[in-house]
Amino acid sequence: MAARSAHVTDRVVPRLRSAGIPVPEDRATLVKANAATQVVAASALATGRMPRLSAGVLAASLVPTTIGGHAFWQEDEAASKQQQRLQFAKNVSVLGGLLLAAVDTDGKPGVAWRTRHLARGAAREGRHLAKETRLQAKLAAKSV
Repeated sequence: MAARSAHVTDRVVPRLRSAGIPVPEDRATLVKANAATQVVAASALATGRMPRLSAGVLAASLVPTTIGGHAFWQEDEAASKQQQRLQFAKNVSVLGGLLLAAVDTDGKPGVAWRTRHLARGAAREGRHLAKETRLQAKLAAKSV
């Protein structure tokens, strides 16, 4: 797989390094790191631990895997080209499902909505407490 990933790693590694991200140049190490990332993220997704994050990580790691491992446009034989095209299409389908899983909130609103909702509730509670305090102060002043 390291040899097949050359056309991806030769383009990606220099860009990552120029962005200041330390990346090993050895293709075999990169392929192993990608595989380890996929195993960990898939395990997390399968067990329901951080499903949105793990689906996003899987989707991000599937892109170079698909381009590097199933480059049907580089195949010469018709049968091999067809097989790689099928695998490429399968990975694109899986990528779509992972992207849906990454944005799925399981029926719960997202973090941004929950934060706004909490802030509005706190502001409403603050206004209510201020009104209640003024009312109690008026009652205390009348009783004195």
